[in-house]
Formats: sequence, structure tokens, C-alpha cells
Amino acid sequence: MKSKLLALALFAVTTGAVILLPLRQSTGASQQTAVDKPSMSTEAAMIEVVFALDTTGSMSGLIETAKEKIWSIASSLAQAENAPEIRLGLVAYRDRGDSYVTQVTGLSSDLDSVYATLMDYRAAGGGDTPESVNKALHDAVHAISWSQDPNTYQVVFLVGDAPPHHDYQDEIQYPQIIADARQRGILINTIQAGSASATRQAWQKIASLGAGAYFQVDPSGNAVAISTPFDEKLAALSKDLDGTRLYYGDPETRSEKEAKQAATRKLHAAASVESRARRATFNTSKSGEANLLGDNELVDDVSSGRVDIGAIARDELPAALQTLTPQAAKDKIEAVAEQRHRLKAQISELARQRSDYLNKKVEQAGGAESSFDARLYGAVREQAAGKGFEYDAAAPAY
Repeated sequence: MKSKLLALALFAVTTGAVILLPLRQSTGASQQTAVDKPSMSTEAAMIEVVFALDTTGSMSGLIETAKEKIWSIASSLAQAENAPEIRLGLVAYRDRGDSYVTQVTGLSSDLDSVYATLMDYRAAGGGDTPESVNKALHDAVHAISWSQDPNTYQVVFLVGDAPPHHDYQDEIQYPQIIADARQRGILINTIQAGSASATRQAWQKIASLGAGAYFQVDPSGNAVAISTPFDEKLAALSKDLDGTRLYYGDPETRSEKEAKQAATRKLHAAASVESRARRATFNTSKSGEANLLGDNELVDDVSSGRVDIGAIARDELPAALQTLTPQAAKDKIEAVAEQRHRLKAQISELARQRSDYLNKKVEQAGGAESSFDARLYGAVREQAAGKGFEYDAAAPAY
């Protein structure tokens, strides 16, 4: 399937049209390093993926696809039989002399917060080659708090269109960085945007040293995007589902949860309908539970029996429950739990219909074997098998 470079404004115009989206890379406004969020469970199967993204001006075609496809990627990862916890991280990079060299967003199962950072990326700077690829790889390996569990599938996807500098004498070069990664069990895949020969040689060598895969996409990303008749309803139901979340805890914990909810409000306000529909699909998967709820979520904790609401200090409850008796608060929580159950059932059914629709559209278009989606999913399936992850699905989630 040939890719078509379309303006972002045209993305959602034709319902049901198969489009090959640009996976644009962008730059975030903040240069602060986010603190890595701890895994919810040390026993759960886990997949950790860091995208090291060239965010210079020449990558403008790719960042919008990253924004559109991140939830599809998460859903593809979640198709493993053992429903792994999915943790994503980002390293945005440019070069010395630009507004920043790297920006790091730590691994987290709170994908809403990671996505909120991705939404702020804007492609700018650069204008020449090479770029600070070595620094990006170094931060992806050493500035990220990777799990110490040897059974976790851990991988970096390096995405860019320019080769690394070899003339920065104070910079560790990628062969050493990759050796460190291999020693820690982290694989490195490379995705080349465009067809520059110098980049191809470097990307192929990095992938080879990193025990990973190399593939090339055109500047638009070769990613499949399909608008469906179910997207609007899924996005609306997903927002309703988010509204059932109630968090409790000390002031610091509730402040953290407010930041999570602020990230969710941001994506509902600014993300495309299609992206929000993809998120809805992921959130109702078993793997998506960590993103949807996280920890200290009152409705889930009480309705599951893990927490007795009477044992929670009144000032640690959500404000709306603080004036209620324990029984009245419990009745309220049960009503919200029932509402959540209904919403999840509706979303799951629509997500099934959406998946059937998408698969039919892709088949009618002649398949998508050479798409960004299929190639990334193929690399994941093959590599994750070495950690015991099994993927029965023949195709990625779209």
C-alpha cells in the first residue's frame, strides 16, 4: 500500500477511508525530566518500550502519526496472551545548538501522562546533519528507570532521518551504549525516516549491534489510519468512563492523581476523535486497566473488596464523599461501579465492531504488510517471544 502525505487537517474528513499517516516527530516545550512511575505490580508480565524520537524540523511528517498511533501501538502490545502491563517512555532529541539536546519522559503505565507530553511535541530546529543520536541512545538506556525483572521485554525504538555525530569527543559513542543495553537485556530497533544512505548505514549497524530490527519508512511514516463510524461514540463513552474515577489518599497522592486526570482532560480536549477511540479500545483491555485507573482508585479498590471504606480517613476521601456516612459512601461507590461496568460493556462491544470494520477495510485495500503498524508489530512479536510472550493475533491493532 502506497503512503499518502496528507495535511493533518484532512486526517478525519473521510470516514472509512484508509490513509497512510505521517508519523511525525515533535518537540516538547519543557526540558524537565519526568520521574519514572513505578510499576503497579512486580509480579505482572510487563513490556517496556522507549521511543527515541528525532524532533528536528525535517521530522514534521512523523510526529502527528506518533500522536495518532500511540494507542494502536499500546493495543498491539496488549494482544499478548498473558495481558502484560504496558509501560511507555519517550526521549525527544535534536542536536547541540538547538533549544534542547534531549528531553526524557520516564517509563510509565500511566500512558495518558506520557501521551500528554507527546501532544506537546513540535518539530523544529536542526537544519543540518548529523544529530545527537548518541546522546538520545545514552539517555534511553541510562536515564530511564528500567525494570530489573529479567522476564520483562524491554526495547528501544530509535526513529529518525539523520546519522549520529562522531565528532563530539566528549560523547560516548553508540557501540558502547548498545553494549551496555545488551548487557541489561534491552534490545534496540531502528526506524529510518526517508532514504538517506548515511542514515541507513548507521541505523542498520545500530539495529545489528542492538539485536534488533531495522526498517525504513517514507517521511510520512507509512502508518495505516482508518476513520470508522464507531469513533465518535467510543470517544464519548470513554470520556464518561473516565468520569467514574474517584481517587483517595493523602494530599501528595491526590495531587499526583489530579495531574493524571489533568492529562486525561488535555487529551479529551485536543486529541483527534480517532485517537480517543483507539484509547478507549486500549483502556478496556486487561492491559489498559493500569492506564485507566492506576492505583488509589476508590471505586475499584472498594468494589473489589481490597479496601474497606470505613478504614479510610475522612480527609483522605474524595471531597464529594467526605460528608457521607460510610454506608452512604459505599452505596454511592457501588452505583458508580455499576455505571462503570455498563460503560465498559458498551465500549467493548463497539471496539469489537470497530475492529471488524477496520480489518475488513484493510483487507479491501489489499492488506498492510508493509505499513509501519505491521512492521513494528512483527518486530515485537518475534522479539517478545524470547521473553515468553505469545501473540496469536496475525495483525496489529489499528
